Amino acid sequence: MRTIHTDEIIKNISEMCIEANLYLSQDIKNAITQAKETEKSPVGCRILGQLEENMEIAAADDIPICQDTGMAVVFLDVGQEVYLEGMAIEDAVNEGIRRGYINGYLRKSVVSDPIIRENTKDNTPGIIHYRIVPGNQLTITVAPKGFGSENMSKVYMLKPADGIEGVKEAILNTVKEAGPNACPPMVVGVGIGGDFEKCALMAKEALTRDINTHSDIPYVKELEIEMLHQINALGIGPGGLGGTTTALGVNIITYPTHIAGLPVAVNICCHVARHVKRSI
Repeated sequence: MRTIHTDEIIKNISEMCIEANLYLSQDIKNAITQAKETEKSPVGCRILGQLEENMEIAAADDIPICQDTGMAVVFLDVGQEVYLEGMAIEDAVNEGIRRGYINGYLRKSVVSDPIIRENTKDNTPGIIHYRIVPGNQLTITVAPKGFGSENMSKVYMLKPADGIEGVKEAILNTVKEAGPNACPPMVVGVGIGGDFEKCALMAKEALTRDINTHSDIPYVKELEIEMLHQINALGIGPGGLGGTTTALGVNIITYPTHIAGLPVAVNICCHVARHVKRSI
C-alpha cells in the first residue's frame, strides 16, 4: 500500500484550478492557431485571431482566459493500492477548489441551492467523479466547465432501431440548436451507451481527451472524423458569425447498453476547453 495525505491532494487541486483557468492545453491552442490558417470566412478568421490573442494575454498576464471560470469538475482515478490519509476525500477536493478559486482570484459562480441561489462565495462544491483503478497512484483531472456551453448540452434516449444515423442526427441537432450560444468554435463530447447518467458522464469525460487522439474503436474513430466534418459544414463558424470552423474536435466514448436502449449524450464545450491532469 502507498499512503497519500489529503494535504497533497488539496495543494494539487488548488494549483490545477488556477492553471486550467489561465492556460489552455496545447492541443486546443494548436487547433485555434491552425483553424485561423484554414478558416475561409474573413470575419471568422479575425475572430480566431482575437481568440488566439486573448489566450496569449491570459497566459502572459496570469488572468483567466474567460470571465466564466466555470464550475469545477474533478475526476479522481484512485489506485486500489492507495491509502488516503487525512480528511475525507470529498472535503479535501472541495478545499482544493476553494483555495484555488480564492487565491487565484477566479470568479465564484456556484450557488448553494438551485432555487434559492445564494452564492457560496468560494465556488464549492465541485462536481466530483470517483473511479477505483489498478495501481498505487492517484490521477486527478480538473476541468472547470462554463455554463454558456453546458446549457446547450443534451441527453437523448434513442431507440435501438435509430442506430448510428440516429446518433449522428442527435449530435448535429444539438450543435445546430446551440449555434452561437456555445461560444464556437466548440469541442463536442459524446457518450453513447450505458444508461441515462452513464452516457452523460462519458460525454463529460470525453471533453478532457486530447482532440488529436481518436478512439481505438474503428467505427467510433470514423464517426468522430465524420461528425467534425459535418459540424464544420453547418456554417455556424467562430463566434456564431459564419465560417468553416464551428468545432475544433469531436471526442466520443462508448459503453455497453441494454437491448432496449440507445442512450446518447452530447456535452458541448466552448473554445475554452479547460482540463489539467496530474498523477501523484
